[in-house]
Amino acid sequence: MTRHENALGFLALAALWGASYPAITAAKAGVDPLLMAALRFDAIGVVVLAYAVARGQRIRPTAADARAVLVGGIGIVAVHNGLLFLGQARVSGAVGAVVLATVPIWSVAFAVAFLDTARPTPARVLGILLGAVGVAVLAVPAPGAVDSPDPVGVALLTASAIVFALAAVGLRRETPRLGVAARQGWMMLLGGPVLHAASLLAGETQAIVVTTEAAVAFAYLVLAAGVVGYLLYFELLDRLGPVEINLVGYVAPVFAALVGWLLLDDAISVQTIVGFTVIVVGFALVKRAAIRNALADDPPPTTGD
Repeated sequence: MTRHENALGFLALAALWGASYPAITAAKAGVDPLLMAALRFDAIGVVVLAYAVARGQRIRPTAADARAVLVGGIGIVAVHNGLLFLGQARVSGAVGAVVLATVPIWSVAFAVAFLDTARPTPARVLGILLGAVGVAVLAVPAPGAVDSPDPVGVALLTASAIVFALAAVGLRRETPRLGVAARQGWMMLLGGPVLHAASLLAGETQAIVVTTEAAVAFAYLVLAAGVVGYLLYFELLDRLGPVEINLVGYVAPVFAALVGWLLLDDAISVQTIVGFTVIVVGFALVKRAAIRNALADDPPPTTGD
C-alpha cells in the first residue's frame, strides 16, 4: 500500500467501525444485546480463524497462547463486548463511540499502575483526569436538557472501555506466539459461548425477530464491521503500527454521528461534542510522545506510551 492507500484504508476502517455503533442500536429491535454480541462473534471468529489458515499462520496455540486467548476471550470479547452491547442499546451511536474513545487513556492509566514501562508524568496524569472528565460530561445530565445521554448507558460503556483497557494491559504481559489473526479468532470463538451463557443467565429471550432494519444492521455488524473491518485492521496494523491505527477510535465518532443522524434521526448534542473534545485533549496528553514519534520521518523507538 502507498501512503495514499493507507490513508484511504484508515478512513474506511474508521467508517466501518464508526457505523457499527448505530448499527448495534438499530439491531436491538430484533435480538437482545448479549445474544446479538454472541452471534456476532460466533460468525466473525470462524472467518478470522479461516483467514489465519489462508495466510499460512500457525493456529495451534501454545501454553502462552492459551493464556493470551483466555485473557482476550473473557476480558475483551465477552465482558467488554457484553457491556458494550448492553450500553449501546441505551444511547446513540455517537455517544457510544465517544465513550469508547477513552480506551487508550484508561490503557495508559493501567500501564502506569501495573507495568514498569510507563511513568506517571504530569501530562499523563492530567490526560487521564481529562478522559474521566469527558465521560462525566456525557454521563451527568445537563440542567433542563432533554437530549442528555442515558447515564446508565454511559456507565455501562465506560465499564466496557475500562475492562478492555485492563485486559489489553494484561495481554502485554503475555508472550504469545500465534499471529494476530489466529489469536483474535480463538479469542472470539472462546468469548462467543461465554456471551451465550451470559445471555441465558440474564434471562434474555433467545428468539430472534426478523425485521428488515434489524437484519440489515446485524448483517452489517458481522460482514462489514466484523469480517471486512477486522481483516482491514490486520492489514493496516502491519503497515501503520499500533499507535497510528489506534487513532481510528478518534475518527470513528464522526462517522457514528453522521450515520446515526442520517439513518436513525439521532441528534448530535452539544454535550456529546464537548465530551468528545475533552477526551481528545486527554488522549493527546497521554500519548503525545507516541504521536510525535509516529509522525516523525524517522521515529525513534518508544516505551510505555
